[in-house]
Amino acid sequence: MSLPTVLLKRGRDASLRRRHPWVFSGGIASVRGDPFPGETVEVRAHDGRWLARGAYSPTSQIRVRAWTFDEGQSVDRAFFRRRIEEALAVRSANRQGEREARRLVYSESDGLPGLIVDRYGAHVVVQFLSAGSERWRDVIVRELAEATACEGVYERSDSSGRRLEGLEERTGVLFGVEPPDVVEIEEGGCRLLVDVRAGHKTGFYLDQRQNRALVREQARDADVLNAFSYTGGFGIAALVGGARAVTNVESSGPANELARRNAELNHFGPDRFNVEEGDAFRVLRRFRDEARSFDIVILDPPKFAESAAQVERAARGYKDLNLLAFRLLRPGGLLFTFSCSGHMKPDLFQKIVADGALDAGRDARIVGWLHQAPDHPTALAFPEASYLKGLVVRAT
Repeated sequence: MSLPTVLLKRGRDASLRRRHPWVFSGGIASVRGDPFPGETVEVRAHDGRWLARGAYSPTSQIRVRAWTFDEGQSVDRAFFRRRIEEALAVRSANRQGEREARRLVYSESDGLPGLIVDRYGAHVVVQFLSAGSERWRDVIVRELAEATACEGVYERSDSSGRRLEGLEERTGVLFGVEPPDVVEIEEGGCRLLVDVRAGHKTGFYLDQRQNRALVREQARDADVLNAFSYTGGFGIAALVGGARAVTNVESSGPANELARRNAELNHFGPDRFNVEEGDAFRVLRRFRDEARSFDIVILDPPKFAESAAQVERAARGYKDLNLLAFRLLRPGGLLFTFSCSGHMKPDLFQKIVADGALDAGRDARIVGWLHQAPDHPTALAFPEASYLKGLVVRAT
């Protein structure tokens, strides 16, 4: 049986020929057939030449997400088995034992658009973020359960982005047993509790694993300020690395409670692991007014720019935040500063941080560029997968 066909406008096929997996609604000339959400369609150039096979999303600006650029490859259960096995295979070299935490599938970068899969110990957490991944949900869950031999697969499809695909938010057990209230993981000598059912993202910021390790290496004898600390991952890493004390700043009460439990789990008391609950901008201004200072300041704020139209406003927020950080840094101190906004480009972010240093009257040098962990790879044809950027800056 022939598949529905999406025919592109003249001159709108260049990105697909370069294997970029998105087809935007504005590039489509016509649709032959009446594809339902998530149905597999053929994508052809204006002259009928075959380009890709992908999932159709009638309500999204991204109208098609390509599954394959191989005309001979069918999209069926065997296809998803191969893609999942391939994603697991490239991450198998650095397995970390029963309490490991890592990303197993990273959507377009693993050839599975709209699918996120993370592992926390014996439990797998999934997000179906596109009409295509939703269409194959049951098949994907069965293949994941078999390939990972996990105790349970839990769904966290509660991202607001699902609404753009015409999908409702949903959470719950899809296979096996429900995860406990918190799952214990290990990372670089740190024991951490993760709330996979209600925590941020799928429970934890796995993309920062290597950057937490770098903080741990630099933290000996340091007084550390960890802003937007969530459940204290950077702070625990700093203490394991020998920091004198860590001050965590976080607005979420439940996150702060879990951070305190993480400190206790690693045998750190409130004399070394302090939690300040409140808005980070206000707390850092208070610290400035109190003339407090730190050897290391970590800024890991949430996404300030959800779209290109919000970049200018986001830039002001990043500028104010980094200005405060430079005023709190001791001479010779290190600033670890991040942006997880994909629309914030690295060169602009560097300029914003430089402007913050200038307004604070500080000279500073970049001593490191930071990125997301390797289990969050970026396909060469899909630069949008690279979203996390950071700088390590030494202030004088």
